[in-house]
Amino acid sequence: MHLARYKSVLALPGMRTFMLVSLIARIPTTAWSTALTLSIVLDRHRSYAQAGAATAAFTIGLAAGSPLLGRAVDRHGARPVLLLTGLVSLLFWNAVPMLPYAVLLPAAAFCGALQVPVMTLVRQSLAARVPESARRQAYSLDSMGVEMAFMVGPALAVLAITQLGEATSTLRVLGFGIGLSAAVLYAYNPRTTAKPATGADVADDAVASSTETAGTRWLTPGLALILAVGTACCIILAATDVAIVAVLRGHGEITWAGVVVITWCAASMLGGFVHGAMPRPLPMTVLLLLLGALSMVVGTAGTWWVLCLAVIPAGLACAPTIASTVDAVSRAVPAERRGAAMGLHSAALTAGNAIGAPLIGVVIDRSSPGWGMVAVGSLVALIALAGIAAQATARRRAAASARMFLEHPESAASSSHAAYEPVS
Repeated sequence: MHLARYKSVLALPGMRTFMLVSLIARIPTTAWSTALTLSIVLDRHRSYAQAGAATAAFTIGLAAGSPLLGRAVDRHGARPVLLLTGLVSLLFWNAVPMLPYAVLLPAAAFCGALQVPVMTLVRQSLAARVPESARRQAYSLDSMGVEMAFMVGPALAVLAITQLGEATSTLRVLGFGIGLSAAVLYAYNPRTTAKPATGADVADDAVASSTETAGTRWLTPGLALILAVGTACCIILAATDVAIVAVLRGHGEITWAGVVVITWCAASMLGGFVHGAMPRPLPMTVLLLLLGALSMVVGTAGTWWVLCLAVIPAGLACAPTIASTVDAVSRAVPAERRGAAMGLHSAALTAGNAIGAPLIGVVIDRSSPGWGMVAVGSLVALIALAGIAAQATARRRAAASARMFLEHPESAASSSHAAYEPVS
């Protein structure tokens, strides 16, 4: 296990402060899905499918807006984007309790597109701060920080709503919290472009720049596979989030939701730590396969403590899967397109949330949380198997191209071009 790499990342100038700032900024943004779901189910007395539709509308907006906000950061820096999105988020979450359900859906989609891009901005800044050789450890630390935020944010939302008996005040506090996140990042002004480099780093940048041609050469099949894995990962995570609430509510134990979520996130943190320390981590598609298969048992739990045990195996695969996709994105595109690519990655993750929540909501309404998790877990496992097959095909083609180059270097050179095709 390579623990020294973790120490080298944390020893970089300003890295510890940056990690602390990113953790504080993330906490409010992790609570919105849980708060909105419980608000619609408990306050408005609507179905889980309708709650899933509202969260899907918001996440569809996130998916549409993330690449645009990432590109805006590339062009104009972080502060203008944070100012706009912070104000919109503050206004929207304070207005949610007053909006009729029919108005809430389009409003959620519009304001989701202008949600504070904490994830994109933090990960873009990490890629600019950390040498490529240590990025896997940096993104593993980042994923562990995300899990710490998810331990606090959703648990606080559940606690506040169950203690207050309604979600109105909680949603308004959430709005102020997200606005505060934007203010914290605005004051810190994270760096999103790398400092001039020399030596091997310059060579790496030259290779990355060679992939940039007119238009969209950086949008490769390898990047598409990374985005597909990220989407599938969040499909199962969003489904698990809804299933936890449904299982506990069905047994009259909703107050234990925070404990279950904390257990789930703690297991994910442990998995992320091991992933970053391993000399040869598992490929992202294999991690996704494990995540989908291990998540199927979550909906079958009968009590809160059994549910705590059931989420641990799946939790171990959560952070490693996300971290592996973020690391792959940072390597798959040239530096000048990294903001847009990270925005696409965030869009893929939020698209997964948009699919997963209503999908399992429909199954739960018609059957049970257990069948819901089996259905969604099976879908994700199939996507993982398709990704594994695609990686095997890409490796065979790469080997064939290498053989062609050795046998006929003139024709191979004339037909080839530099491209990133991550396979892990």
